[in-house]
Amino acid sequence: MALRRCWRFSGVVPRLLWSTTVQPGASVQGLRSSVSAFVNTHPVCINTELLFRRFSSEPQVTEVSYEQLKQLLASRKAVVIDVREPWELREYGNIPGSINVPLGQVNTALQLGPEEFKEKYGGEMPQQTDNIVFSCLAGIRSKNALDTAASLGYKDAQHYPGGWQDWMKQEQHK
Repeated sequence: MALRRCWRFSGVVPRLLWSTTVQPGASVQGLRSSVSAFVNTHPVCINTELLFRRFSSEPQVTEVSYEQLKQLLASRKAVVIDVREPWELREYGNIPGSINVPLGQVNTALQLGPEEFKEKYGGEMPQQTDNIVFSCLAGIRSKNALDTAASLGYKDAQHYPGGWQDWMKQEQHK
């Protein structure tokens, strides 16, 4: 019975979303409150507020700072992937704890099986729900890797725009 009632109202929230035009840069607060009001008055339905947030036009945070990266590494809450070429790591160094997957191999690497990934790259393969931070020399290649990961379904991928150059500058100041 409850499922039937929920099913009956299932088209209302999508209609609220589809029939509302939000200008770029405008607040979606009014629309969000409409969705919340609907959900709160129909408790038998799935909480569509969570779905609304996932498909919201609000920008995702895709960049991490040096301090944020240090915290993620210390807490081991992220997989850091350095997308520079191996010779660059040998010549300049790398962020401790990062895994080297050259940019040209990111697409293929993120589609490997966990055992094959570990054998080829020497680290645990990130799951699609894991927090991944891409890094490179100056933030350009890492942004490309981020776009590739997002296209493959990785939801919590970010990049470190300062890259190795910023990392070294910050580490030398300590």
